[in-house]
Amino acid sequence: MAKEVKLFGMSASPFSRSVELALKLKGIPYEYIEDDLSNKSHSLLKYNLINKKVPLLVHKENPLQNH
Repeated sequence: MAKEVKLFGMSASPFSRSVELALKLKGIPYEYIEDDLSNKSHSLLKYNLINKKVPLLVHKENPLQNH
């Protein structure tokens, strides 16, 4: 069964790390997807059309935006 929560991040980003830590502390299972911002993946662009940045949290194929 696929995990319902996906986290697109970059290991060098403290913002990605803080979201990853929060998910671990809450015990929420997630799939971590490392993204290269100089060569953005199709998945990142699909879910995050506007700002194309990480971290990006996706729950049940719905991106959670930080406005």
